[in-house]
Amino acid sequence: MIGVLQTLVDGVLIGGVYGVIAVGLSLVFGVLKIVNFAQAEFLMLGMYVAWLAWHWLGLDPIVGAVLSLAVGFIVGALCQRLLVQHVLKATPVAQIFLTVGLMSVLENGALMLFGSSFRSVQTPYQTIALEIGPLFVSVPYLVAFLAALIVSGLLWLALNRSWVGRAIRATSQNADAARLFGIDTRTVYAIAFGLGTGLSAFGGGIILSYTAVSPTAGAQFVVLMFTVVVLGGLGSVLGALVGGLIVGVIQSLSTLFMPIQLQNLALFVVFITFLAFRPQGLLGKAAR
Repeated sequence: MIGVLQTLVDGVLIGGVYGVIAVGLSLVFGVLKIVNFAQAEFLMLGMYVAWLAWHWLGLDPIVGAVLSLAVGFIVGALCQRLLVQHVLKATPVAQIFLTVGLMSVLENGALMLFGSSFRSVQTPYQTIALEIGPLFVSVPYLVAFLAALIVSGLLWLALNRSWVGRAIRATSQNADAARLFGIDTRTVYAIAFGLGTGLSAFGGGIILSYTAVSPTAGAQFVVLMFTVVVLGGLGSVLGALVGGLIVGVIQSLSTLFMPIQLQNLALFVVFITFLAFRPQGLLGKAAR
């Protein structure tokens, strides 16, 4: 019983981070109606920004993640205005080729700048675990989870309480009607895309305390990101957060009866079975 509780705690901690990593992908699709296949590379970009902040300035990765958010937002907004904006009304194939090409550019650009070696950070709490009764809570996972929780709360406030958030939701629901009410949808698209990429970059920064970064770091998260988003409901921000928790718990529980190398097998079995009965995802809206 204690082993199951310990596994659940670990799954919730890692699932919260999955949620904030994937919520940017869901936000981009919900507003721009485009699937960004380069989303995981912005996570890698955020990891490198946090690593540079630690290496050059001595900043903790959690603090560096704030810089990752800013850099991810700026780079994402520029990519949207210079590239993505031109394929919003194009065929899905053109959108796919553009974002896959952007993924390749970001990955190979990181390879040219940093090489292929793995880079990690050292923090005072990296190997510390809190003992709460019979349970042990890893401090790096706990700190990353709390940071993800705070940013998720701020995102909810921004989307529901600010004018920009209302403009984003209005554009997501009906861009033509939003333009009639005086909303500059081109600017909203850039903000939404930048916010989505920035959130993934922030997620990359907060996980740097317990994982290493390399130019291909995004590849190990890309499938998980899409799984979380589709499971929660494509386009649903809250669904992505809930989906992240579910994925984290399933992955963690699967290690109780399966080798860790096969933890994703249990996840995909549950994922496919769930979508067979609810293809729109947990909080997604059914297509008419």
